[in-house]
Amino acid sequence: MNKLQKAAVHLLVRYLVNDSLKKLPKAFNLAEKLDRGHLHTPQIRAVRDILLDENSLWRRFVEDLLREVDRKVLVKLVENFFINSYLDGAARARAVEARYDCNVPWAILMDPTSACNLSCTGCWAAQYGNKSSLSYEDLDSICRQGKEMGIYFYIFSGGEPLLRKRDIIRLCEEHQDCYFSAFTNGTLVDDEFCEELLRVGNFALAFSIEGDEEATDMRRGKGTYKKVIEAMERMRRHKLLFGYSTCYHRYNTESVGSDEFVDEMIAHGCRFSWNFTYIPVGKDAVTDLLATPEQRAYMYRRVREIRQTKPIFIMDFWNDGEFTNGCIAGGRRYLHINSAGDVEPCAFVHYSNVNIHEVSLLEALRSPLFMAYRRNQPFNQNHLRPCPLLDNPEALISMVKESGAQSTDMKAPEDVETLCAKTAPAAEKWARVADTLWAEHLQKEYHAERKRA
Repeated sequence: MNKLQKAAVHLLVRYLVNDSLKKLPKAFNLAEKLDRGHLHTPQIRAVRDILLDENSLWRRFVEDLLREVDRKVLVKLVENFFINSYLDGAARARAVEARYDCNVPWAILMDPTSACNLSCTGCWAAQYGNKSSLSYEDLDSICRQGKEMGIYFYIFSGGEPLLRKRDIIRLCEEHQDCYFSAFTNGTLVDDEFCEELLRVGNFALAFSIEGDEEATDMRRGKGTYKKVIEAMERMRRHKLLFGYSTCYHRYNTESVGSDEFVDEMIAHGCRFSWNFTYIPVGKDAVTDLLATPEQRAYMYRRVREIRQTKPIFIMDFWNDGEFTNGCIAGGRRYLHINSAGDVEPCAFVHYSNVNIHEVSLLEALRSPLFMAYRRNQPFNQNHLRPCPLLDNPEALISMVKESGAQSTDMKAPEDVETLCAKTAPAAEKWARVADTLWAEHLQKEYHAERKRA
């Protein structure tokens, strides 16, 4: 996209946000024209059809956004997250991929610090303490290198990233063409920070919560649930964009998937939802928290029901493999850089060949482990079994051994075979259930295709 095209799009976005949804047809027509490589034409048309239907759920979702979220925040969301990342960045990323024969991600997840003010059950970061941090210069360099390759979306995890909130706000100021988000426990969100979020406009939070008060406090400590709800209400009063993130496991899956919980999160102002299943990462991680195959199937169905019935954008990191053609890690759609600078294929796969302090981002993407991911993806033709750790542990063992990658665990390095021995029984049990679900999915796709024909 050239400078003149970009300027035209940004003017149109501001016009749309400040006027109404009446101008949507013009916006979609322009979006199709700007999608020169036709990378996103099907998605653009699908969204157009939904939003132009005045009776659709998603039309109501957007109307609520326009009414309840600050206009500057919405402009930044559309310009940076959708235009810069999807329309402009995607074409540049594909060009880099073709030139260097490596994956180029859509998003980078990075840990500003390993420190956290909570100690949640089953979280590996709870064991690390204040051992390492990426400097502001590190974070800034990653963003600058990423933008050269077409990457405009950056997510913070940890540790608790808001322990570094001043540096994160500074980063948002410096890179106003990027969009930022963070997974946070919510205990450090005050009015002053909300005002800073409103000022920069390009930063959204995902509050970690485990379901109802009992389930949340069980893993995160007594009183944590109330602090999260208070933070959500504070964000809502400041007209900010935010959502929630859950880790579903054996003891809370039915809670986080319930109508009551999702409705409550929407009522508190959440616009999006990340859903992750528990992974036993870390030498002392308990396998008892692993969700059962029946619970994972329950979440697969519930997420799809919620998308049809509730005004919230909901994602399931594992069960949405059918939409991403399998695993998105290894730089295919995202990668992880931990607080020590180790460049890992996934936040849950703590193995690496390279450190960002010693190599460029491009060199990291061409490192042995990342190239092994590129050669082997997808790891399973059943995209409901996408993960090399949770669903295909033999694949992760093979790639780590082949590439000579080393454990990056900050407390107790773990051999990959020892790690995968924890998930192999769950993978075997899930395979039987997932294969049935996948067969049902393929049958539906077949009938839908025949109907279209």
